[in-house]
Amino acid sequence: MHPNAVMLAVVLILGNLMLPFISAQSAGFVKSPMSETKLTGDTFELYCDVVGNPTPEIQWWYAEINRADSFKQLWEGARKRRVSINTAYGANGVSVLGITRLTLEDSGTYECRASNDPKRNDLRQNPASTWIRAQATILVLQKPKINASDQTILSADNPIKHISLQCNLTTAHTPHKESFWVKNGQEIKNTRTELRNTAYRIVKSRADDSGEYMCVYTFAMAPNANATIEVKAKPDVTGHKRSENKNEGENAMLYCKSVGYPHPTWTWRKMNGTSSTDIDNSTGRFFITIRDNYTELNILHLDINSDPGIYQCNATNMIGNTAETTILRVRSNLAPLWPFLGVLAEIIILVVIIVVYEKRKRPDDIIDDDEPVVPTKTNSTNNHKDKNIRQRNTK
Repeated sequence: MHPNAVMLAVVLILGNLMLPFISAQSAGFVKSPMSETKLTGDTFELYCDVVGNPTPEIQWWYAEINRADSFKQLWEGARKRRVSINTAYGANGVSVLGITRLTLEDSGTYECRASNDPKRNDLRQNPASTWIRAQATILVLQKPKINASDQTILSADNPIKHISLQCNLTTAHTPHKESFWVKNGQEIKNTRTELRNTAYRIVKSRADDSGEYMCVYTFAMAPNANATIEVKAKPDVTGHKRSENKNEGENAMLYCKSVGYPHPTWTWRKMNGTSSTDIDNSTGRFFITIRDNYTELNILHLDINSDPGIYQCNATNMIGNTAETTILRVRSNLAPLWPFLGVLAEIIILVVIIVVYEKRKRPDDIIDDDEPVVPTKTNSTNNHKDKNIRQRNTK
């Protein structure tokens, strides 16, 4: 082997052996957990993102307020399965700590610890020297008490002309600032007030007035508090066009949308007289898309024999169900030629009529060129005869 090749191989081997030591990097925080104030019954999540080579290990620890010397490690499923820990290791180490259905006892200091020190789990080592730490304080306050109206159900058979949704803030540990109303996550305009007792009125209620309403109270020193009132109604469905015309081989798209709450469960069927066939995504040509109050049926490569017919979308929720139908017609690929063929047929028929008419003309209407032309007698000959007769009589 060439001496230079041997030297290059030695350099590469030594370089690979030294690479971990050359590129080693101590653990460091990219993102640390943030302190928060929450209400009982709420949920919080803390994020921790660390970098290092090798990728650092991440742990979560907890200590009660004013007892920072008594940290305990947190595990997945702790506190009656209210604690969740999701950790992923790649170029960075990322971990998310979540706790649901918060209680006052969940207040405390939460600590994200990270380390890539080989001796980090050696009990003889001081954790303070082998682990880096980032802390966040979670303060859980008693949720204010809000008395709210019961749920309302809108009926198409017995419509309610006016609906009044009411909330009353009865207990709060800090003074409130104002309140406002929200429908389906969007604030309703012109509903802000400083009163503890607030109401929202719906005039001439319809199905599209249904939804999830919330009265929200804001506080200067605490998170917002809210109460939910559900206004329910069976789906009111608006279907696709009454009919849809397509050519064979093309794709067809039929859709339905609805108003009503809760969001419906959608199904598609093809009607066969008094029976029907459910449609799903298993055939490879039919694809159903569902998004809350909207559904879409796509049919690929239309077949003129099997695809024409009546298609029905059905929306069902706990209040009731509604269906709409669309007629799908599939035309032959020759359909674009039909207007031209019609005009051509009319021309052919017209030509035939003209030919038949010409052949059936009466013979008297036709002049034969072989017959001699007989001059017609005029009155001048008669006049000459009368003149001669008069001359003879005079003699």
